[in-house]
Amino acid sequence: MGKGGNQGEGGPEREAPIPTFSWEEIQKHNLRTDKWLVVDRKVYNITKWSSRHPGGHRVIGHYAGEDATDAFRAFHPNLHFVQKFMKPLLIGELAPDEPSQDRGKNSQITEDFRALRKTAEDMNLFKTNHLFFLLHLAHIVVMESIAWFIVSYFGNGWIPTLVTAFILATSQAQAGWLQHDYGHLSVYKKSRWNHIVHKFVIGHLKGASANWWNHRHFQHHAKPNIFHKDPDVNMLHVFVLGEWQPIEYGRKKLRYLPYNHQHEYFFLIGPPLLIPMYFQYQIIMTMIVRKDWVDLAWAISYYARFFMTYSPFYGILGALLFLNFIRFLESHWFVWVTQMNHIVMEIDREPYRDWFSSQLAATCNVEQSFFNDWFSGHLNFQIEHHLFPTMPRHNFHKIAPLVKSLCAKHSIKYQEKPLLRALMDIVGSLKKSGQLWLDAYLHK
Repeated sequence: MGKGGNQGEGGPEREAPIPTFSWEEIQKHNLRTDKWLVVDRKVYNITKWSSRHPGGHRVIGHYAGEDATDAFRAFHPNLHFVQKFMKPLLIGELAPDEPSQDRGKNSQITEDFRALRKTAEDMNLFKTNHLFFLLHLAHIVVMESIAWFIVSYFGNGWIPTLVTAFILATSQAQAGWLQHDYGHLSVYKKSRWNHIVHKFVIGHLKGASANWWNHRHFQHHAKPNIFHKDPDVNMLHVFVLGEWQPIEYGRKKLRYLPYNHQHEYFFLIGPPLLIPMYFQYQIIMTMIVRKDWVDLAWAISYYARFFMTYSPFYGILGALLFLNFIRFLESHWFVWVTQMNHIVMEIDREPYRDWFSSQLAATCNVEQSFFNDWFSGHLNFQIEHHLFPTMPRHNFHKIAPLVKSLCAKHSIKYQEKPLLRALMDIVGSLKKSGQLWLDAYLHK
């Protein structure tokens, strides 16, 4: 229960002591209609304000009843700027006899990680090389130009069409990695400029929604691979992931699909359909339902540019089919790259770990090479990216050795694989989960 002091009788007027709370009391406030969280031992009531949170009400609510210090620092590069929003929400602080970490989280790992983050700041690893991203944007524009030149010079035959589609799928994938950078605020520290550039890249170059991506992706970073908190592991009963979910489905005799064959039908449902069907529909409907007219206008500019460019060669219907074929190719690229770092890792209910341990449990790396860096948009450094989501990707290789040392110190496994092994592990993990489901399903 909160504790406070009384003003002495007849004495001079003094400011009332700030209330103090125990972890037991704070943890009770983890409901949708009642949310407290702790940052640097200060207790904040975010219940009403969460609906106005720029990152969405869900991502901030995922830490209700917990210490959110490291997540807060990870997502907010300008701490001074956000303090003005936090001050009215302050309701007290942790009692002096309470530990800084809740639920027995490892305080030594937390202390060492914060020292590592301070080292990264001292090394200027959060400073952006703007030329790097400008050149990346330029190479996307060059690919778009080459694609148009091929179809305009060689015509709309099968070979030029296939070559053009492959180039455009490549430019779309690379634009996806670039918007991912802007979305994490790693390029411009002034949010106004970052939002404009992000909306241009994801909206005009890809036809998607910046707000949709932010609200979905930041949840993934806050609680990666946690059911009901990470939208990326919400497979809508199409797949069962990890170890807990397939056993739970099996015990409850849930059989929406033959999950013991999910490693086979993955090739028919996952890579080919995610972007052209599920994401495309979800993005458009989200913008309309939420009345996000700015993002919708950016997306419309993409479609207008695409059809104005390619309708003269293919007609309206042909251009529509061409667009979906491009997204069919891009979808394969996107699914394999994004899943190789997460789907093979621990996927479970909330384990309540410290920030460092939770990110290492949910992510793995792919070996560095020029091709792997380009092919994955530096998401081969998924561990470093999850630990420091606002760090520009060109600095991941600099902090990686220090992350490995911290893992070694605390006997935490730092997983790094060759690219082909990482891709094969996706299928292997689906097969393993499917077998767990079958065993539980058949068990009487």
